[in-house]
Amino acid sequence: MYLKNISLVNFKNFANFEMEFCPKINCFIGDNGTGKTNILDSIHYLSFCKSFINFSDRQNIRTGEDFFVIQGNFDLYEKSETIYCGMQADKRKSFRRNGVEYQKLSEHIGLLPVVFTNPCDSNLIHEGSECRRKFSDSVISQFDHEYLNNLIKYNHILDQRNNMLKNLQKGLKIDKDEVEIWNIQLAETGKKIHSSRNAFTTEISEFFQNYYNLISDSKENVQLIYQSQLHNDNMLLLLEKNLEKDIVLGYTSAGIHKDDFDFRIENQPIKRYGSQGQQKTFVISLKFAWFSYIKHKTNMAPILLLDDIFDKLDKKRVKVITKLVSENDFGQIFITDTSYSRMPDILKNLQIDYKILNLSTNEISLNEIKT
Repeated sequence: MYLKNISLVNFKNFANFEMEFCPKINCFIGDNGTGKTNILDSIHYLSFCKSFINFSDRQNIRTGEDFFVIQGNFDLYEKSETIYCGMQADKRKSFRRNGVEYQKLSEHIGLLPVVFTNPCDSNLIHEGSECRRKFSDSVISQFDHEYLNNLIKYNHILDQRNNMLKNLQKGLKIDKDEVEIWNIQLAETGKKIHSSRNAFTTEISEFFQNYYNLISDSKENVQLIYQSQLHNDNMLLLLEKNLEKDIVLGYTSAGIHKDDFDFRIENQPIKRYGSQGQQKTFVISLKFAWFSYIKHKTNMAPILLLDDIFDKLDKKRVKVITKLVSENDFGQIFITDTSYSRMPDILKNLQIDYKILNLSTNEISLNEIKT
């Protein structure tokens, strides 16, 4: 699979943008504010139906305009796929595959797998548990639609139970059977999600350690540890035991929505004991493990989006990463960089197809390996 071309209209800073892509490495260089990250975000849209930067679709409409359009043509299993995303202010987002509108956006997730990494990935280490849960959910959902549906169902039931708790908190009468129904449904769905997250953690960990060793050229042990109340307790019993507490709080205090992932290096929390370079390598390795995990599950190389990942990395690690992604295990890659010389200097020494767009000058340089 690869993205052949893309066209943008009124998307963020672009009034109009069109580009044909190389099936291997595509690099966007230029100063901050020229739109490098926005191009990668538009590719993310075509895979996940949303931005990895802005929560609100309306925030992606170019200033002064009232709509945006993203359209990309993919080669998927040697067939052409045209994906369209259109957003008009105050209207529902339109998402189409080959001209046919999706009724549910969740039906599209996983068709065109994408793995992305950017400077905000440090939030995985420094932010709260919700950030890490979203990471695991986005990985698993790209190949497992049952998991995605269970996640949507769980969140819906959780909202219903929380509304019930708020009513109980106000002193309103609620039928005990209703409480039991929500508890049973939440527990059944939560058990399935817990099982999938357990399997995910076990399977991705080996890829993760291997990439960390390759990039860091060290034998430091890194760990991704899944933490869940369901490891040792039955969720239905937890919900029943915590009911009085939940009524006081007004929300559900136990369940897989409280899961977390512990990031460790040499059995110590990397948040406290890892250097900036180690933390950066840790997160990049985790994202590359995501790539290998998806490829292993789907037998398809996801598109890899590397947004400004070279900051805080020494030259040796930059070269190792670039050489690594240029190998045959990886498919199409999109890279952004603020340096005008770093990627051109590295790529010219590799026997690989590449295309470089300088967004400050609109100059394109390319290399095509003749076979």
